[in-house]
Amino acid sequence: MKIAIVHDELIRRGGAEQFTLRLHKAFPTAPIYTSCFNADKTYSDYSTCDVHTSWISPFIKDEKVWKRIFYPFGIWAMKRIKLEGFDVVLISTTSCAKYVRVSPQTKVVAFCHYPFRLAWFPESYTQVAASKGFMKIMYSLVVSRLRKIDFKAAKRIDWFITNTSEIGQLIKSCYQPKREVLIVPSSIVCSDFYVDNNSTSDYYLIVSRLEPYKKVNIVIEAFNTLPDKKLIIVGRGSQKDQYKKMAHENIEFVEGLSKEEIAHLYANCKAFIFPQQEDFGLTPIEANASGKPVIAYGKGGVLHTTLFISDNSLKSTSFLFYEQTSEAIVQSIRQFEKLEYDSSFIRKQAEQFDESVFVEKMQKIVSEIHNN
Repeated sequence: MKIAIVHDELIRRGGAEQFTLRLHKAFPTAPIYTSCFNADKTYSDYSTCDVHTSWISPFIKDEKVWKRIFYPFGIWAMKRIKLEGFDVVLISTTSCAKYVRVSPQTKVVAFCHYPFRLAWFPESYTQVAASKGFMKIMYSLVVSRLRKIDFKAAKRIDWFITNTSEIGQLIKSCYQPKREVLIVPSSIVCSDFYVDNNSTSDYYLIVSRLEPYKKVNIVIEAFNTLPDKKLIIVGRGSQKDQYKKMAHENIEFVEGLSKEEIAHLYANCKAFIFPQQEDFGLTPIEANASGKPVIAYGKGGVLHTTLFISDNSLKSTSFLFYEQTSEAIVQSIRQFEKLEYDSSFIRKQAEQFDESVFVEKMQKIVSEIHNN
């Protein structure tokens, strides 16, 4: 069985890029096709992969440039990639990977992390929602065109897979797939993380891209009112300088850490804080794999990846709050510190999301699709 893997772009370190590495673990001989690739901006593991890019790759150095030229150049670039001679093309996508051309006899399987947001949920982008006049008209035209392109490309997909049933329902609504959407939770490498029973646990932790939708600002606001509590924020992004200016001395920013250094921070924190709503979210699972509970906004993927039992913290892996405000976070931290958690129980729950489970499921699904 000859397989090709396709991903939107490889110019960042995020959950979707980790996911594509899991696909490569499942199918290690499969080449990876993508619009653009910058080895310095994404995970070092890709340096050993057989990565093929579109003509646009030499012009794209980072995510900022990609966003500026995506419409129409990014779309044109993906449409120029033609995959021939493969039995199965396995796509990992939130946007444009589905635009590649494939042979008629090839079976196309798409792990869709979420329908293309700009095409189907443009109001989720601040600049679109706040646009007026001429810019509002232009955004409307672009969104309309993108939606047509995206829907047409989705009709060539034979099987859709995603992380949760909620995302599956959105895929049905947007793309009207040929078959029932399959649900396969994503994964982490649990062996990359460990439980430290001698942990001093004197700080809270965030590991996140520093972008507006991640809501890190409300955590900073919360800790600005809690001077006796320490917060470490790991990550980089467009809001980093602004966040550093607003943060008090009890908040530390770090970036460029090795995976061993990040694992150490996970293992020694009091708890991991996750203020955003994510489609799935891998970092809460990474914290749980380190035996640490997650203080999280109670919507989205954390409802599937963590356990919150309000009257039994020893059988919980998270503490959930339901308003995205600094006040809600302050209150949650104060309540959390009165509770007791079982690090062994938390680690065991995280192990159901280990990459070995995911790899086995994906290998089985793709084999069955190929043979039927």
